Amino acid sequence: MSESRFRDPGVRLWHFAREILVRCPRCDGRAAVTIRPADRDAHRYAVGWLTAPHRLTCGGCGHAAEWAPREWRSGLGDAYFTAGGPFVVPRLGGPYDPYFGLPLWLRRRCCGGRTLWAYNVAHLDLLEGYVGARLRERPVPAGSQTLLERLPGWMKAAGNRDELLAAISVLRASA
Repeated sequence: MSESRFRDPGVRLWHFAREILVRCPRCDGRAAVTIRPADRDAHRYAVGWLTAPHRLTCGGCGHAAEWAPREWRSGLGDAYFTAGGPFVVPRLGGPYDPYFGLPLWLRRRCCGGRTLWAYNVAHLDLLEGYVGARLRERPVPAGSQTLLERLPGWMKAAGNRDELLAAISVLRASA
């Protein structure tokens, strides 16, 4: 899907963290990491649902697991302070999910051994639109915090466009 123009919508990686497709640790099939249903609407801010209890479910083999936020202590990373105490904010980024540490379902080697990855189909859609565009426009006001502005140079390089689009096509077929 090659478009001539793409406008950065200004989203951050956490926008795609509500559903993360992973490899099931039991059957190696497609599983999903999501916020537990009872906790989906309990938070006003993104950091609240990033630290909410999460559930791993596999539709293939029925495997399920629960993740609960860890209590924050000095040296453990960023903290989210709540009435129940401070919790560690999971670190987003990379080809593994931030909750269970499982490999992402949507990941593929390309461009000289580098790993292209996406949390879910919506994330893949954004990457495909950006990579396929000949003209890429930054949001106003421009900053350095959007997901697309923080992509590595090899994903922004026009010379990698065809290989990246082919890898995205393969990932989309497996989603």
